[in-house]
Amino acid sequence: MKNDTITAPMGFSAGAAAAGIKVAKKLDVGVLVAENVCSAAAVFTRNRFCGAPVIVGREHVRSGKLQAIVVNSGCSNVATGNRGIDDARTMCRRVAERIGAKETDVLPASTGVIGRFLPMDKVLKGIDEAIARLSPSAKAGRDFATAILTTDTRMKQACERFRIGKTRYTVAGCCKGSGMIAPNMATMLAYLTTDVGISAAQLRPLLGVTAEHTFNRISVDECPSTSDTVAVMASGLAGKLETTSAIKTFAEVLRCVCEDLSYQIIADGEGATKVLEVKVQRAKTPADAHAAARAIAASPLVKTAVHGGDPNWGRIVQALGATDVAYKPEKVTVKLDRTVIFTKGAPAPRLDERKLAAIMKRKHVPITIDLGAGRASDRVLTCDLSREYITINADYHT
Repeated sequence: MKNDTITAPMGFSAGAAAAGIKVAKKLDVGVLVAENVCSAAAVFTRNRFCGAPVIVGREHVRSGKLQAIVVNSGCSNVATGNRGIDDARTMCRRVAERIGAKETDVLPASTGVIGRFLPMDKVLKGIDEAIARLSPSAKAGRDFATAILTTDTRMKQACERFRIGKTRYTVAGCCKGSGMIAPNMATMLAYLTTDVGISAAQLRPLLGVTAEHTFNRISVDECPSTSDTVAVMASGLAGKLETTSAIKTFAEVLRCVCEDLSYQIIADGEGATKVLEVKVQRAKTPADAHAAARAIAASPLVKTAVHGGDPNWGRIVQALGATDVAYKPEKVTVKLDRTVIFTKGAPAPRLDERKLAAIMKRKHVPITIDLGAGRASDRVLTCDLSREYITINADYHT
């Protein structure tokens, strides 16, 4: 069976265990280990109440080197004070001892309920079991991708292979995310592996730009999480990227993988039945383009209209009108898919309500807003807002 999981690039193994942090004996501890120390980079949540693993993770990845990642789900280790930080370090120490690495070369992460201490006896037992099951197999990659999930309904993976000359490289990733998806890192844990040879100094800006235009362009509920982490490890086992052109090709593939993972997060948004793609064109500035797209994507009125299949363009222009974005209303055009529904400050003539309703019932609903104010553009992905979202989050703590 072809391996398209996090272990697809050369030099990576994964393992997972059901440690009892979650109920029903679900996988809840995952370990990802590289054969050797890798060039690495990571970006994290900007939430001021960031989790203890984020605090420790920032310290560890600062060197630009990692050899392992350890994750638990079911408890986020957030707002847990010094004990939480000690627990995150203990997780790293346990992995390091078992694989013969430095504690500072291990990146920790936790996801789940906020404000609870980790059950460290279970976590450490789970780490030992996960390491005992380390394997470069596709099954091990899938188990790792499953162990990091919380309210997700499915695992999320992506893999791309590419050639430069006669050398074949691989970029793979997995992530979790379904709710608390918002700006400044959507709520997620996302892990990327590759066998390209690239320095940490080159990797850092590539990951930062990629995350900004993929994971920071999605929204379920505009609730920035406390635990977000996106990390990449490059083993270099396939060969070094020698030219600027080669690095550019790698950057394009990395972005493709992250775009795939980002879309999967939105498609699996809590209670989601549809993906809404909001494109803004001809904005005066990139900041204006992003602000306009996010305002529409974040609107509960727009999101509920999408859920109900209602082509109510009034909600779209209302959300746009509430921003400080530079434009003249009479120059704004709004399209639902390819159909103009609003133009020159008024509803488009001869609107076919049945056709528009049919578009709104699709699994992917595209909206395009032309501001007629410049040349900048942007895109934000979101999902509809359903009754199920309320049910999930009302019951989540238990």
